[in-house]
Amino acid sequence: MLLIDANAILRYTLNDNHDMATKVRELISKSKLYVRYEVMAEVVYVLSKVYSLPRVEITDGIRIFLSCDNVETESKEVLDSALETFSTTKMDFVDCILLGFKRVYGYDVFTFDKKLNKLLQTGKNG
Repeated sequence: MLLIDANAILRYTLNDNHDMATKVRELISKSKLYVRYEVMAEVVYVLSKVYSLPRVEITDGIRIFLSCDNVETESKEVLDSALETFSTTKMDFVDCILLGFKRVYGYDVFTFDKKLNKLLQTGKNG
């Protein structure tokens, strides 16, 4: 299993450097890649803050990447839930991940964040 970093995911998702994007595609076809939540949070941050991409576009690009057979993470269900919330709210992605853990595994979450607490209590996306 090979850990993949945010820069590699960004090159694959943005396809802004053909050689690097090709290398990542080759890795995906030949190796099992593992994505950590903190790496995915960095990818979301860079796509939203540096590239100013719309949340729905970010979500769509990441879902394409995560759908690859050789890409694994702790829980694609948690990330999918987090991406759904991220695409339909103004919440930070890390808060969306916490909400995803609540929705998928029923974990309790302690926070002072009013928006997150509201969603944790209602179970809705805002």
